[in-house]
Amino acid sequence: MDTKVLYVTAIAIAAISGGYYYYSGKGNKLEVDSARNMTYSAEKINLTQTDDRGNLYVRAQVDRLEQDMQKQTSKMTNLNASMYKDAVVNATFYAKIANSYDDNQRIVLSQEVLIKKLMPQGEMQFKTTALTGYPKTNEIETDKQVIVQSPQAEFVSQGLKANLNDGQYEFFNIRGKYEPKS
Repeated sequence: MDTKVLYVTAIAIAAISGGYYYYSGKGNKLEVDSARNMTYSAEKINLTQTDDRGNLYVRAQVDRLEQDMQKQTSKMTNLNASMYKDAVVNATFYAKIANSYDDNQRIVLSQEVLIKKLMPQGEMQFKTTALTGYPKTNEIETDKQVIVQSPQAEFVSQGLKANLNDGQYEFFNIRGKYEPKS
C-alpha cells in the first residue's frame, strides 16, 4: 500500500474521531449547563462561619434547606442562628421560614420570628411575623407589628429599623411602658 493512501486514510479517521469527540463534548456541556438549573436540598444542617480574621461569626442550625443555584436563592425551615462578636453570642435569630436572595445578601424571616439582642443591660427581644435582614451590614427591618421586651421597657411598634452593630433602633407608632432603672 502506498504511504500517500495511508496518510489520507489516517487523516480521514482522525477527522471523523475528532468530530465525534467535539460534538459529544458539546452534548456534555449542555448537560452541565442544565444541571445548574437544578434545585438542591439538604436536611439537618449545622453551619459554623468565621469572619476574615478567623473569629467565630455565625452558628446556625436548619432543619431543611432548598437552594436554587441559578437564581441564587435559598429556603430554610426552622432557622436557629447565633451571631458572635468577640467570641461571645451577640444576637440570636429564630424563624420557621427563612428565604435568602442574591446569594444571602438579603434574608427574609417569617412565621414566629424571634430575635434576641444581648446587651450589657440585659436581653432585648423582638417578636414579629416577618423581618428582613442584611447580613453584610448587620441591619434588620420590618413594617410589621413588633413586640419589644427589654429590661427597661415593653412596647409594641408598627415597624422597626435597626443596626445591630451600633445599637441604633428606630421604632414607629410605639405603644407601651418604659421604666428606667433608678
